[in-house]
Amino acid sequence: MTRVPVHAHEDPRSRTLPRRLVPQAAVLGAAVAGTLLVAFRDPNEAGLYPGCPFLALTGFYCPGCGMTRLVHALAHWDVGTAFGLNPLFFVLLPVLGYLYVRWTVLGVRGMPMRSVLFRPVVAYSFAGVVAVYWVLRNLPFAQALAP
Repeated sequence: MTRVPVHAHEDPRSRTLPRRLVPQAAVLGAAVAGTLLVAFRDPNEAGLYPGCPFLALTGFYCPGCGMTRLVHALAHWDVGTAFGLNPLFFVLLPVLGYLYVRWTVLGVRGMPMRSVLFRPVVAYSFAGVVAVYWVLRNLPFAQALAP
């Protein structure tokens, strides 16, 4: 008699399709719910959303400052304003969309998520870009990067 260890991982391909796509559905649902909330409750009005704690403590913008207002602007098809609020996140949106679609397609096939974008050199380069963006958007000569 062969026993399967309790801690053995099940093969993702053995799960049914709806069960394989639960994480993707949860992420999509959260993104849609968040977008709808921000679309109908304007973050430009004071008091509706909490402010950035980093900005409140230091007076400097963080890399994420402007993202809620960016989503609001995109929900209202105001692409120019959206870009001006957080150019880095705006440029990353297609990358995030690509990664989500890839994750979903691989999930349908029962395969694990893998991408060249997850390699250490890419991750460290991205962290460097975020750090440079963080500093630049707080300098006087780069006010175009500030929200």
